[in-house]
Amino acid sequence: MPDQNERDILVALAKVRGKPPSRTLPKLNVCPAIGLKIARDGTWSYQGSPIGRKPLVKLFASVLHKEDDGYYLVTPVEKVPIAVEGTPFVAVEMRREGEGKAQSLSFRTNVDDVVVVDRDHPLGFEPDERESFVPFIVVRDGLTARLARPVYYELAALTTIARGRKGPGVWSRGAFFPFPAGAEA
Repeated sequence: MPDQNERDILVALAKVRGKPPSRTLPKLNVCPAIGLKIARDGTWSYQGSPIGRKPLVKLFASVLHKEDDGYYLVTPVEKVPIAVEGTPFVAVEMRREGEGKAQSLSFRTNVDDVVVVDRDHPLGFEPDERESFVPFIVVRDGLTARLARPVYYELAALTTIARGRKGPGVWSRGAFFPFPAGAEA
């Protein structure tokens, strides 16, 4: 039986179902903010209280959409704004198959999406306020997952220098993903 917080969330988002549209629809009804937030550590909350049911978080994650002005839970007819600290997802596990140029790297996020690093889902680095770099992977539709620190250390252990490239990086699915200067562990 859902607790009161979960019932409130379900009532507030009763119309949020299915997958987000593949493109932004100009006539979507933008709902007022209802207090949804994704913290930097990947915790989803509603009006300050963590959402403890993973299936509910996964449902919301399945309709999460990024637009120029922020993040929304999107249905075919409306969108609900959601505050996001940093990236909406966290990569919590890495798997490696093969070696060298032939290796394939995949990451599992905190909402159980599995993403293989390739040209469509690149590994990248964004500068942060401390003048260091935050590693991330593109999950889908412009949504990214920050690599958790232990996962980043696993990745950094796989770095290599590719012929004709400056600095270290990693291979996945035949593409080389360089680390920026100062980002290697």
